[in-house]
Amino acid sequence: MAKRDYYEVLGIDRDADQAVLKKAYRTLAMQNHPDKNPGDAQAAERMKQVNEAYAVLCDSRKRALYDRYGHAGLEGYTQEDIFRGVDFGSLFREFGLGGFGFGFGDSIFGGFFGGRNSARRGPRRGADLRYDLSVTLEEAAFGSVRTIELPKVEKCPACAGTGAQPDGLADCRRCHGTGQMVTEQRSGYSVIRQITVCGDCRGRGKTIKKACKECRGRGVNEKTREISVDIPAGCDTGYRIRLEGEGAGGDDLPGDLYVVIDVERHPVFERHGDDLYLQKEISITTASLGGQVEVPGLKGSLRLDIPEGTQTGTVLRITSKGIPSLNGRSRGDQYVVVKVVVPTKLSRREKELLRELEALRQRSGGESHGEDRKG
Repeated sequence: MAKRDYYEVLGIDRDADQAVLKKAYRTLAMQNHPDKNPGDAQAAERMKQVNEAYAVLCDSRKRALYDRYGHAGLEGYTQEDIFRGVDFGSLFREFGLGGFGFGFGDSIFGGFFGGRNSARRGPRRGADLRYDLSVTLEEAAFGSVRTIELPKVEKCPACAGTGAQPDGLADCRRCHGTGQMVTEQRSGYSVIRQITVCGDCRGRGKTIKKACKECRGRGVNEKTREISVDIPAGCDTGYRIRLEGEGAGGDDLPGDLYVVIDVERHPVFERHGDDLYLQKEISITTASLGGQVEVPGLKGSLRLDIPEGTQTGTVLRITSKGIPSLNGRSRGDQYVVVKVVVPTKLSRREKELLRELEALRQRSGGESHGEDRKG
């Protein structure tokens, strides 16, 4: 499954401020915390998703990368990088929840947060990514090969992701390099101690005084990569193509890339499953006497027999000229919806002939003579 959007996980708008973000996190933490769901085996997994979404969106730097590139923007980040600077212990104590006593390890990067201890359960994979690819009806019908470009964000090799020159980091003046702010409040004989993340350094304990010249202080470099995608014949909107190992980089294994097909609207054809529909205008004489007309097909013009006496709305079928099935064992049909076009500008002679025809039909009671039907 592709990784869920962080804003969707928290149920907030993309322009939500920190107050809205924290309120949404508090609500979801109260709902999904394992302490509140002792019998729910999935609570820890849901809480891990909520924690990761909050850790990214509460950090302006990581949030900016995510807003611009999605999960690919954090491809160069480890789980430790994702959660660094977020004091979940203080948050849980503020919410009245337990800290880390869930059997997931003894640090913030335990399994409850999807981090360091997860390596004990298996390789740590990067995030799965999604790419929406628009293709023409012809490409979807007969298959194609497309090349797509994806952003790739890597840690800057010059500064190892710090964003600073070798001598360009300094201890944060506000927190004195601890990355945390400690406040105490006395109430009678009690002392309430609260630890929060330093707002100046975002919990890093360091501030940049000389920005890295290569990444200009961002700590990451943005590149593009080209990937070839094989579009199978017969696919339709919503079809997913899994490209193993082409997702975001992980500590051990990269994630997968899911290319989701969106078939563009065609100016002539309307697709229903493997069948195609189109409308064809014919003259009143062809509709009355029958004949052959040309209609467009996916691979060129097709000949269509028009039966004598065809009416507007009649649907005629051309077998095996639709979309090939995904397994290649069959092919849909092409259906032609007939529209009889009545002429609007007639010459004097044409009008005389139509009047003669009308008089003839009235005399015969609306039925043509037998000899006329044979002609």
